[in-house]
This record gives sequence, structure tokens and C-alpha cells, in this order.
Amino acid sequence: MKLILSMFVAAILLLDVKGGRSLVFPEQTSTSFVELTPTKPLSLNAFTLCLRFATELPEEGRDVILFNYRTQNADELNVWRLANGRLALILSGPGAVFKVPELGPLENHVCVAWESLTGRTTLYLNGRSAASQIFRKGHRVQPGGRVILGQDADADFLGKFDAKQSFVGEIFEVNLWDRVLPPDAIQQLSTGKCFSYANLIDWATVKLTRHGNVVEF
Repeated sequence: MKLILSMFVAAILLLDVKGGRSLVFPEQTSTSFVELTPTKPLSLNAFTLCLRFATELPEEGRDVILFNYRTQNADELNVWRLANGRLALILSGPGAVFKVPELGPLENHVCVAWESLTGRTTLYLNGRSAASQIFRKGHRVQPGGRVILGQDADADFLGKFDAKQSFVGEIFEVNLWDRVLPPDAIQQLSTGKCFSYANLIDWATVKLTRHGNVVEF
């Protein structure tokens, strides 16, 4: 009950500050999720994905899904907070894992930028970048999937979710571009001082379809 109340209070405060939408996932569950509808199919040889989240789930114990784009065949684009506190990008099989400072219960702004041509992959936490990695050079993110928040989808897309991988907390400002944003733009986005229109998923306008116990502010 304390977790639910604290998340509702945080959502109201952040809504007042940022003037944007907020999704609160108040409990661990295998039935609650939100589907996002991109403006066009996600056939990508480059992208920048940014989102803000806050969770009181401890780092020890289990992995937490932050963003899931799944086709019938593979997890095409997933972002996880792992049980060891690291952040991971999954592109159709293997993962790039980044060591980051401890993530507390307050909001965190996470961006991941990737391009196929060079394989350069950079994770940004609250505007600061970790060391870049070379990951999935020559790969392409495939279209035909669904974007899910709150759960890790499987081949059935909307079934057989694992409650122990579900997200509990608040997610907001999810934006996706089909290009790599420059570091200074990401730094500005992390502070909320500027806004860059996201041409694939734009948080201000994207269609959200809620299922189960998810509250939108």
C-alpha cells in the first residue's frame, strides 16, 4: 500500500512540473501493460530511445523490463534494468550491458543510441554517457512487432507474461527517433530544457492502450 501511495503522489508532482503524461504501474502483475502505437513500422538501422522512469523496486533480486519491442520471432529492441543494477540493450538476441551508478527510487532519464553502420552503441543516464560499445554492426531492427511497457512480451505478444519481470513504478516521456541524436541534444532532453520532436514515438501524441491495473495521469 505504501508503494502504491508513494507512486501516486510522485506522479501528481511530476505531472505538475513537466505538464506531460505519466503511467503508474502500482503492483507486480502478469496482466498489466500498456501498448504504444508508433507512427510508422519500426524498420531501423539507427535509433535513439529515451525514457524517464522511477521505481522503488530494489536492484537486487530480479530484472525489470523498461521498454519492449517484440516481433513474432524475436525481442527486436528491449531495454532492461538488470538485477545487478546494470542497464542492458537487447537487439534480437544478444545484449549490450552498461555499468551505471546505483539507480535510486527517484526519476532517471535513460537514452540509448545505436547505429548499424558502425555498431556504435551509447547509453546515457541523466544526460551523461557511459563508454560506447560496438554492438550488432550491420544489424537491422525488423518491423511487424508491438511496443509494450510494463511487461516482457513473448511470441504470443500479449500472453504468458512473467510477473517477476514486470515493471512497478512510473514511466513517462518515452520517445523514439529513427536516427542518432547528438550528445548535446540528449543532455538538454535530460534536463527538460528543450524538446525535440520524436518521429516514431512521440510521448505528447502517441496512442496509449492500457490493459489491467495501470493508471494514466
